[in-house]
Amino acid sequence: MEKKLDLRGLSCPIPLQEAKKALEQAATVLLAVDDQAARESIIRFANSQKYQVECITNNGSDFSLVIRK
Repeated sequence: MEKKLDLRGLSCPIPLQEAKKALEQAATVLLAVDDQAARESIIRFANSQKYQVECITNNGSDFSLVIRK
């Protein structure tokens, strides 16, 4: 199952908390963030859990991440 979250406009730690919740419910999570610190925190968390960060794109200030368990 896959879950999509639009976390743009939110500052850390909220995007990280929401990403963690989503990963409890789904094997794949697609995230949209526009906060650099949130992006880095989510990637660091995913790596610490041995999840795969499938795709990171930068479109101006927006970042898209695909995380797979």
